[in-house]
Amino acid sequence: MLQQTQVSTVIPYYFRFLERFPDIASLAAASEDDVLQNWSGLGYYSRARNLHRAAQTMRDLHDGKFPQEFDQIHALKGVGRSTAAAVSAFAFGRRHAILDGNVKRVFARYFGIEGYPREKKVESAMWEMAEQMLPDADIEIYTQGLMDLGATLCTRSRPACASCPVQTDCVAYKQGRTAELPVSRPRKAIPQKTTMMLIVRHNSEIMLEKRQPTGIWGGLWSFPEIALGADPVAVCAEHYGMAVRPEALLPQLNHTFTHFKLAITPQPLQFVKALPQVSERQHLWLNMDDALGAAIPTPVRKLLEKMMATGE
Repeated sequence: MLQQTQVSTVIPYYFRFLERFPDIASLAAASEDDVLQNWSGLGYYSRARNLHRAAQTMRDLHDGKFPQEFDQIHALKGVGRSTAAAVSAFAFGRRHAILDGNVKRVFARYFGIEGYPREKKVESAMWEMAEQMLPDADIEIYTQGLMDLGATLCTRSRPACASCPVQTDCVAYKQGRTAELPVSRPRKAIPQKTTMMLIVRHNSEIMLEKRQPTGIWGGLWSFPEIALGADPVAVCAEHYGMAVRPEALLPQLNHTFTHFKLAITPQPLQFVKALPQVSERQHLWLNMDDALGAAIPTPVRKLLEKMMATGE
């Protein structure tokens, strides 16, 4: 959960998730909907799906236990090289190098490494250094110290160099370049995308559609999306087997992802009647309260909460 999410945000989700899934067996046995519902609001839902699949792998291949060998840990869905190394070091005392974001920053400054750390050439060089720096003993203490150095002293802005135990050998400190290293990501214009969300209502219920298992919000329940300019009435007839009546548009909702911005136009629609054709897409009807408790993406949650607050 701490990958790409702040600690303050994670804490309540963490305890709620552990209460619902206290062990590998309960997580492996759960449905994907149940897992995503308990993750809803944290974003980056592929992490939840990977965690679920990893638990199933441990159930099916490792007798329901967490594997101890590095290669087996690394093979778990969603577990990268650095994460596998950290688990190996802390849980089993195995000698493996880590290279998370904090460690990359420490290495870039300490060794004076040029280039953006996520570029393949730069990252490969850092991995070589990480391997060379490994001590022969006390791997847990070394690994924890390296992580803490980056998290508490060698911070992204205003590093506490005066308190750093390795400042005398740090290239960036000696050259007065702590603000320049590591090199920042090359700036690119963030693409702007648009979509229309169809909010189909029938009495006190709204319709949610099951999204494809991969891609943005994969596997979540969401309002159906269509391109701006497409006919929502025709889409509902063709794909959901229902006649609908358009209502006034709701205010645009803007949502920012890591790599693009999304402008959402919410289009309320009133269900009129079912049509002879059968729906080709998986959907369900829920009242607002139940919809809020489902595995839904953040923008859908915001729209539902605003509709409930304003009575729209």
